[in-house]
Amino acid sequence: MTLDEARALDAADPLRSFRDRFALPEGVIYLDGNSLGPLPRATAPALGDMIERQWGERLIRSWNEGWIEAPRRIGGKIATLIGAGADEVIVADSTSANLFKLIVAALRLDPKRKTVVSELGNFPTDLHIAEGAVGCVPGAVLKAVPRAEIGAALGDDTALLLLTHVHYKTAERFDMAAWSEKAHVAGALVLWDLSHSAGAVPIDLNGSNADLAVGCGYKYLNGGPGAPAFLHVHTKWQDRLASPLSGWMGHAAPFAFEDGYRPATGMTRWLAGTPPMLGLAGLEASVDLSLEADLGQLWAKSVRLFDAFAAIGKAIGLDCVSPADPARRGSHISFRHPQAYALCQALISRGVIGDFRDPDILRFGLTPLYLGFEDVVRARAILRDVLATGAYLDPEFSKRNAVT
Repeated sequence: MTLDEARALDAADPLRSFRDRFALPEGVIYLDGNSLGPLPRATAPALGDMIERQWGERLIRSWNEGWIEAPRRIGGKIATLIGAGADEVIVADSTSANLFKLIVAALRLDPKRKTVVSELGNFPTDLHIAEGAVGCVPGAVLKAVPRAEIGAALGDDTALLLLTHVHYKTAERFDMAAWSEKAHVAGALVLWDLSHSAGAVPIDLNGSNADLAVGCGYKYLNGGPGAPAFLHVHTKWQDRLASPLSGWMGHAAPFAFEDGYRPATGMTRWLAGTPPMLGLAGLEASVDLSLEADLGQLWAKSVRLFDAFAAIGKAIGLDCVSPADPARRGSHISFRHPQAYALCQALISRGVIGDFRDPDILRFGLTPLYLGFEDVVRARAILRDVLATGAYLDPEFSKRNAVT
């Protein structure tokens, strides 16, 4: 793809106007939206209103003027992006906390089933949380196996199949409908982590007969660093599963101030502490922006961006570890290189921001809302030069930062 061809594609892009709705720094090609989405221009005014008017002027009255409904309201909006009902998604806590709640709840459903099956090499927090969750249920165990052995690991003792929809390193995507069916045939529930797919990849939770799901708000949903997360529980399980974190906001009557706990109906029971309104304001502004985009156009553009970037990698000798088939991948692309960390730092120094995943993965997010084809072509030229000149071999680029 030439620069002129890339500019022609950008000019014809039906999503092109969304680029101007993000505060992207001049001279930066941002390819890390799969890790932290950039700042939408609508977010600062939304936070300003939250701080100055809702908090500053209305004070505690704001709880009755929209705050108390925020977790359910924003959850309903996210539901549209993931193929769920508006009454099946709520915003609460972090992805890790939500994983814990749902894993423990699933383990408590049937006393004969005490095993959580997951994938070795899954995103670490999923396995870490699962370890802690099984420790809270007597007799429960975690069985983490290689991807090729997951099906065989399902059995009569399986309570839950815990899978990440899009793998954080390789971008390999599970067939949600097929694996949900495999879990159900074994008599288990399935819990999907949508952190690397929500807002970028087509998702149909209800069409796939999924039971449970979680996801974060700060990657493709652009809600800001540490934005509140979301969780999904299909309506058929909402009255049968209970959160192990029985906080007051999940109580059936939180302002009755009862000593005993009675879980609320529906998704409200998955709340625990007081909703973080500043974080929710930022997340809602970004979700509203995502809802304006056509999901079909988003995915079609992601496929073209991936193909263009994959061709670049092949031309300069990088080993792409992401699936070529669009149906089997997410919206980022990963390459293997023995000096991946140093190469990533050298690119960042020249304004091309991707990221590194230990031990040898160079990862680039291909976020269709704001990334253009010209960005890809310009990144190609910089990447080729960094490799050809050996600029990444400068010892300065091998010094590890705390966050990689």
